[in-house]
Amino acid sequence: MESQNSDRKRSAAFVQQLSMALELPFLLIIGVLIGGGGGFLLDRWLKTSPVLMLVGGALGFGGGMADILRRLGRSERDEKGGHG
Repeated sequence: MESQNSDRKRSAAFVQQLSMALELPFLLIIGVLIGGGGGFLLDRWLKTSPVLMLVGGALGFGGGMADILRRLGRSERDEKGGHG
């Protein structure tokens, strides 16, 4: 009985780690696309090409990395059983 419960916990942890590993790259890509796309549109409107696209892409990259680090930190706290 205890072995079955242990297997379920291990399986649940594996699924959680797999979903996190599949989600994280999309966060970074979406951040860069949103930032770069917004910069591209501003560049077209203000005729400053490619300055704002590069700045927006860099800000999107930074935002995506911050989100990834925040999620990884939360995941690590959850594994240790901590709160906050």
